[in-house]
Amino acid sequence: MKHIPHIALALLFTLHSSPFTLLRGAPAAEATTIPALITEISAKNPERAFYEAEISAARSSARAATRLADPELSVELGRTRVRASDGSLAGEGAAWSVSLTQTFDWPGRLPLRKAIASRDITLAELGLARFDQALTARARVLATGLHSAATRADAIREVADRFTALKETFLARDPAGLTPLLDTRVIEASELSLQRRATEAELALHAALIELNQLRGAAPDAPLRIDAPHDYAATLAAPPERNALLAAARENNFEYRMRRVELEQQGYAVRLARNERYPGIAVSPYYSQEKADGTERSFGIGLSIPLPVTGRSGAAVNEAESRRRQAEAAAYLAERELDRDVLLAAQTLQTKLAESARWKPDTITKFREAAALADRHYRLGAVPISTYIELQNSYLDAVESLLDTRNEALEAALRLEELTGLKLVPLSGANSK
Repeated sequence: MKHIPHIALALLFTLHSSPFTLLRGAPAAEATTIPALITEISAKNPERAFYEAEISAARSSARAATRLADPELSVELGRTRVRASDGSLAGEGAAWSVSLTQTFDWPGRLPLRKAIASRDITLAELGLARFDQALTARARVLATGLHSAATRADAIREVADRFTALKETFLARDPAGLTPLLDTRVIEASELSLQRRATEAELALHAALIELNQLRGAAPDAPLRIDAPHDYAATLAAPPERNALLAAARENNFEYRMRRVELEQQGYAVRLARNERYPGIAVSPYYSQEKADGTERSFGIGLSIPLPVTGRSGAAVNEAESRRRQAEAAAYLAERELDRDVLLAAQTLQTKLAESARWKPDTITKFREAAALADRHYRLGAVPISTYIELQNSYLDAVESLLDTRNEALEAALRLEELTGLKLVPLSGANSK
């Protein structure tokens, strides 16, 4: 019968201590706290540069939106000939002209363009804030999940040691009857099941480690040591009442605020489309000179406006109004989805907190002691094999259930934070010494 893979056992032994190192065979790294890790991720995350560049681009567009179009310089060169009444050539010389054309928008057009561009800046800033919030929440969930995976792996290692020692004891004996043989097969089957749990714990650890390293812009296999995180489930308070949550969500939720800004922006776009029905005026001062039989100079100023005869301006207004109606529908749907998500997250948090409250502080300790007691008494023949296996599995199930409940409570609280903007999980208490 095969034992737990060497890589899994090595990882389980590595994770036995806290603060824990999450890379086997890697050089030692200084332990970091979750707040310090979040600060590092916010500063080094490569994806954040995308949102910062978006803000920079929006600001550049806003500066350009408040400026007139560039003037157009026109230069014409040629020759001119003057003939007398009898058709003879009276003179020939150079002819040239120069003009400068500047288009002036209809009054009120530039402020509308500036208002639209400023909303683009607001949208870009909201996008960055939303990304930072999601990044922080993800980092906290991953860091806490790493500690949970380490605790789960430690429990698996403890039970694996018992099964391995017990199986070796059975194999060293000469089976004298059917019962010892069947007991050995039961232990071997339980060891196989435990091997699967160990593999799953190892994969979960490595997946979380790789994602954390990617978030902080480090190599996927970079060493990382994190202090044991604070037990959030033990300190999380019940969420505020329903109306307060919904009011905070409509005021602070980044996604909903973006939909409202887009609606406001589309209102300005409609006003701009209506303003653009009136043409811009192009002013063109010019100067020309011809030298043939004599010198002829002329100068003046020209005005030109486009004739709105194609109906394009009316179509632009209709399109802008349609976009505004789309923005209204999107904002309405966003509000409905926000209300639904807030109420669901609040209910989830309340349920998980109530479930966590039913766990006594010494529950895991009692299950661990019972599992160890069953191991000792089974060797003495006082406990049947079924009770022994049931207690070992119950110990592991209790550890996994408690850790899953705590992690789910944290995720629900962070989700409610994201939706409402309220601080439900204080970062200052992220670690305990």
